[in-house]
Amino acid sequence: MTYSLRILTIADIPEMQALFRSTVLHVNKKDYTQEEVEDWASCGESVAHWQELLAKHTYIGAFDQTGIMIGFSSMNKTGYLHSMFVHKDWQNKGVATQLLAEVERIAQQYGVKEITSDISITACPFFEHKGYSIIQPQLAQANQLRLKNYKMRKLLG
Repeated sequence: MTYSLRILTIADIPEMQALFRSTVLHVNKKDYTQEEVEDWASCGESVAHWQELLAKHTYIGAFDQTGIMIGFSSMNKTGYLHSMFVHKDWQNKGVATQLLAEVERIAQQYGVKEITSDISITACPFFEHKGYSIIQPQLAQANQLRLKNYKMRKLLG
């Protein structure tokens, strides 16, 4: 299966919203309750919030051969990885690995020495496998609920 990467823009927000919602509701439900994933998914409803995120972070999207978004990730100039979401039908096919390599490359271009992120229970094993370590478990505010996740980091060489 082939796919391509490119920088995302405001025009991509509707597709980002749909992918975020679908991924949280389908992929993350194995580690979170139905109430938790519904609350988390609702965090992506505000277009203004996505516009703010795009202004503060470089977002990279992965697209299948027909141009449909199958994943996205982000990096900012301080080394914070805000997002990593891959479509439910593209899990375990290398998309997240390629997106992570690209945002880590961007972090190095920014001169970042340490990447930090707030990682879901679901994604924690992936990030550990990629050299990230848990700093601490935490409760992160979704919309109405606080969800367990992990503050993680990776030192860049």
